Amino acid sequence: MILPAAIPIFPLPNVVLFPNVFLPLHIFEPRYRSMVRDALDTDRIIGMVLLQPGREADDAERPAVYPIGCAGLITHSEPVGDGRFNIVLRGLEKFRIVGEQPGHAYRTARIDALAEPGADLDRAAMAQSRQRLEVLLASAVHHRGIERKLPSNVSDYDLVNALAQYVALEPIERQALLECDGIMPRCRALIELLEMKMLLSPGTATWAGMH
Repeated sequence: MILPAAIPIFPLPNVVLFPNVFLPLHIFEPRYRSMVRDALDTDRIIGMVLLQPGREADDAERPAVYPIGCAGLITHSEPVGDGRFNIVLRGLEKFRIVGEQPGHAYRTARIDALAEPGADLDRAAMAQSRQRLEVLLASAVHHRGIERKLPSNVSDYDLVNALAQYVALEPIERQALLECDGIMPRCRALIELLEMKMLLSPGTATWAGMH
């Protein structure tokens, strides 16, 4: 799916979306209710971006965000009263913000789509890295007495992106993973993060939902 030249953006302080990963959201603020309604009436695309910590006071209406985000497609929407929505986004593609444009209560950004390299992926190195991820995750969940195996039928790209989004990490760590130029650099960076967390505090590098 080709991203449009301008998309609505949804800045949050603790959420990073990755391509091909699903993200449930509850939309309650009036301007973002309007954003969802407009998206549902058009191409259903919303760009997720991370707020820069400590920069909220720079501009109360338009606080600073990281320039790299991920566009998502609304695959499910449910009105839940008072104009609020529960929605599910599926990550589509990374983008870089090149500017913002007025015209709506919510923020709209001009963007460049960022295709990720993958054609020259070293399959042997990727298989080795995937195996290392499996070992790290198995070790993490073992400390909690939980049996969890990584699905073997999921592609390397989808698996690494899902782990980057769902493993318990700090938002800035997720942002750094999103900004990696391709799945192999992201996989290696994720392994380094998990190894560091296991070294500092065994058992803490686990799925976000287990905290």
